[in-house]
Amino acid sequence: MILTARGIDVVGVAADGVEAVSQVRSLRPDVVLLDIRMPRLDGLEAARQILAEAPECRVIMLTTFDLDQYVYAALAAGASGFLLKDVTPEYLANAVRLVNTGDALLAPSITRRLVERCAAASAARGGGATPAPHPDLDALTPREREVLTLMGHGLSNAELARELTLSEATVKTHVARIFAKLALRDRAQAVVLAYETGLVTPGPQA
Repeated sequence: MILTARGIDVVGVAADGVEAVSQVRSLRPDVVLLDIRMPRLDGLEAARQILAEAPECRVIMLTTFDLDQYVYAALAAGASGFLLKDVTPEYLANAVRLVNTGDALLAPSITRRLVERCAAASAARGGGATPAPHPDLDALTPREREVLTLMGHGLSNAELARELTLSEATVKTHVARIFAKLALRDRAQAVVLAYETGLVTPGPQA
């Protein structure tokens, strides 16, 4: 009802994870909303199976549980979005539209957890040790590195355009080239990569 009222076509509804996988197989939707906890097959495994069969599909995970293991398991499964169920109807509808364009979306609290986890992982590796660079990071132009760095800080395309005094179309072109050069699925993977390679370090944005 929430999505239909906001102009989004809902082509199917599933009662559990097994049914969700089956419906995606037959209906081929653009975006799938999955609950983390579902009968018969949980949302994480459903996401893995859906994306293995339909890699072009975009998955948003919904949950009442803001817990690290769910966030990272969902990202590892290939989810493009992870939202808590207390988001407003407008936010949810906008999230579906955003993810459908090939972007990724994480709730602010989840982005913060992602940063904290990267910081903890860095400390566990030896604190000040320099992370190993991504083998293709050198393929980026200086502008693309700048865009990736700002994505690592959580900026949207509109915010990137304002920050860099560029059009959104130009920003989208840079983002697409970054994804292609680094073999990234979406923005969630780009944020992780920015921290894992040390391109962005945990802490307040300058």
